[in-house]
Amino acid sequence: QVQLVESGGGLVQAGDSLRLSCAASGGTFILYTMGWFRQAPGKEREFVGAISRSGGTTDYAEVVKGRFAISRDNAKNTAYLQMNSLKPEDTAVYYCAARLLGSITTREVEYDYWGQGTQVTVSS
Repeated sequence: QVQLVESGGGLVQAGDSLRLSCAASGGTFILYTMGWFRQAPGKEREFVGAISRSGGTTDYAEVVKGRFAISRDNAKNTAYLQMNSLKPEDTAVYYCAARLLGSITTREVEYDYWGQGTQVTVSS
């Protein structure tokens, strides 16, 4: 069973950058497609982006495309979400998720393991 721990959240101003990390343990990291989701207050959790097992393919939600970038370091068992040009509407709890042996998907139900989330707050 994989355990995921997000870190790097915080309070920033609009236009700032932030990098989230997702450290995995308890499994073979390279077997997992990694996804990032977020949930804003009063809203459903939504897909942010995902990266393939090799790191060669990524996919992003339209609202973050061009501003956010996902990467992974399989040697360190860690995935990253680089967030640039942050906007107040990016305020949310950000979650990483792992999908065993599957390809990139935007669907929450396809992911097998989830982290506890990290808060990102963007002030205007």
